[in-house]
Amino acid sequence: MSFLKIDDKNEIYYEYVPPKDGAYTCVFLNALTGDVSAWNGSIGENLIKNNHGYLVYNFRGQAKSKFEPSLNLSAELIVKDLVNLINFLEPKNIVLVGLSIGGLYAAMSLFDGVKAKGLVLINTLRKPSERLNWINNAMANAVKFGGTQLILDMTLPMVASPKFLSKMRENALKYENYLGLDDYNGVSKLMHGGLKTSWNFDWSKLDLPVLIMTGHHDKVFRIEEDINDLIKKIHNVRRIEIPECGHLIPLEDPKLFSYHLNGFIGSLKKQ
Repeated sequence: MSFLKIDDKNEIYYEYVPPKDGAYTCVFLNALTGDVSAWNGSIGENLIKNNHGYLVYNFRGQAKSKFEPSLNLSAELIVKDLVNLINFLEPKNIVLVGLSIGGLYAAMSLFDGVKAKGLVLINTLRKPSERLNWINNAMANAVKFGGTQLILDMTLPMVASPKFLSKMRENALKYENYLGLDDYNGVSKLMHGGLKTSWNFDWSKLDLPVLIMTGHHDKVFRIEEDINDLIKKIHNVRRIEIPECGHLIPLEDPKLFSYHLNGFIGSLKKQ
């Protein structure tokens, strides 16, 4: 296990496999309730087979990464940690890959010093709205009562494919798994930090190739007209619609996700 130590109370857990022969390094950014396991299995192995490398890490507040309880785990802190980790490891030919709000953090890092060859946004694009605020606030409140398992059980039928639901069913909907998180728990602090994250990002400022991946079974965050409008603002964009999946494309179908990711990396080589 590897850690970037910030001080005695703060450190970032990461796993890094360098690329070979001038290939690319995918830097993966989690969703707020995610961790490195979304990426370091078959997705990472597939990259290695093609001489590419990858960097996965957990935000402060996620598993194995340490944080000082008094810290506000804000978007600014998360982006700063990403910048510091990249400056520390100096990965070559970076492709930033972010799931959900992780894609927004990835985009923000491009204006805070990160140099990347490409950007992949997985179910990221959304507009600020009262509906979005309501959903995010409700999730942040619910995690105090039943933890991430309660949120997962309540939202999964609305964000994931039926096939993925069947896969998750055995360990789901068990009352004993609903363990509330206090205000100093890392995931709880990340979710409350996420409430203050602005979605008024100016996507027109992006000056690198961007891949947009959208799962059709996502009935919570996927607002098609909003995505259509935001995509028009991105100058160099490639859009892939995935009707077989929902919000969690890398988890729902890692093989299909790897296929599209490798296709995007291949297109970068030609530019």
